[in-house]
Amino acid sequence: MIDKNHPSAAWIEELRQRFPCEAEVDWVLTRKLQNRANPAYRPVKLDQLCDAVTDLLNAELHDAFEVKNPRWLSGGASKLQMAFELDWHQPGSGRTTTPLVLRMEPAASIVETSRLREFELIRAFEGVVPVPPVYWVDREGKYLPYPALIYGFANGVTKPSTAASGVSGTGINFGAELRKILGSQFVDQLATIHTFDWRRAQLSSFNVPAQQSTQGVEWQINWWERVWTEDANEEVPLMRFAAKWMRANMPTIDHVSLLHGDYRSGNFLFTEDNAQISAWLDWETGHLGDRHEDIAYTICKPWGHLAEDGKTFLVCGMMSEPEFYDAYEKASGLSVDKKRLNFYRILNAYKLNSIALATAYRAVAGGKTHQDIVLGCVMGASYLFMDDLRQTLEEVA
Repeated sequence: MIDKNHPSAAWIEELRQRFPCEAEVDWVLTRKLQNRANPAYRPVKLDQLCDAVTDLLNAELHDAFEVKNPRWLSGGASKLQMAFELDWHQPGSGRTTTPLVLRMEPAASIVETSRLREFELIRAFEGVVPVPPVYWVDREGKYLPYPALIYGFANGVTKPSTAASGVSGTGINFGAELRKILGSQFVDQLATIHTFDWRRAQLSSFNVPAQQSTQGVEWQINWWERVWTEDANEEVPLMRFAAKWMRANMPTIDHVSLLHGDYRSGNFLFTEDNAQISAWLDWETGHLGDRHEDIAYTICKPWGHLAEDGKTFLVCGMMSEPEFYDAYEKASGLSVDKKRLNFYRILNAYKLNSIALATAYRAVAGGKTHQDIVLGCVMGASYLFMDDLRQTLEEVA
């Protein structure tokens, strides 16, 4: 019997051979298992983080600097985040004070991902869609306690000051007037991401799937089935059936796009005074693949809610599904294929179940996270994701 809390080198290698995926993803997942038997999470003090950031910046900068006003940032369910100001000599700007954010892994995250890939994605979209500028990355945790990146502080809020939402920004109600203004930006920026010429970006940590093939789809199935196999504490026949069905029905990718991977309300900031999206965050599951994967993720039920009529489902609280598809096709010049969309609805439900029911459980049970209460709530959401997976499979399988 496999002891998942103390995985052997032989089992880790077996998983690597059984579920081949992109090189950087393989490195992250392998590292996760190799570190699983390490001690539980211990709170990191702000002065410890400041010392570690200073060590990183000493290796990156050649002029005197000072880390000032460190403070914790709340929100999110996966990473440790510290805001601070950097008094430094910025190239091209002279002496200045820059507000920054440190985004760092805990001992075990609800979703184990690469800070280098996140760094490269955000850098690629600077000046293309609203993103905070990125500055430095510590891929392996050489200077910080865990892998981390440092990017600019972005002003804005995830929801109106009078609105409520669920865990991690789910189900935000923007209100009838605001949703019209944000909705057009929301769709236009998704279209911009999917039509961006990623070939001119520096994406050294990404493997490029062959167009008109199922290679990229198989990498995604392997990624999330490996996560499920590594982390799940119980057998769920529906997950086994879904994985088998996906492998038998993989669509080819007609147009390779850069994908955000978590494109939804709660993952963008907007400024309330002028209702403009100011920054897209949480790029950690981004990759090269089929645009339908992002689209199918965005229409997931937990991210949206019913309109005032009590009948119409609003995608991410913005607009109806037909309106969303129509606006996307007009903005991108790309079609929305309902058959491909159904496949990725299944893949995304499988992915969300792997995160919520398997990895969240494993991180909490092992005492490896600073967000054990939040992750416990996320585990409860797995029943919604599992039911969505069941219903979609009944429709198409």
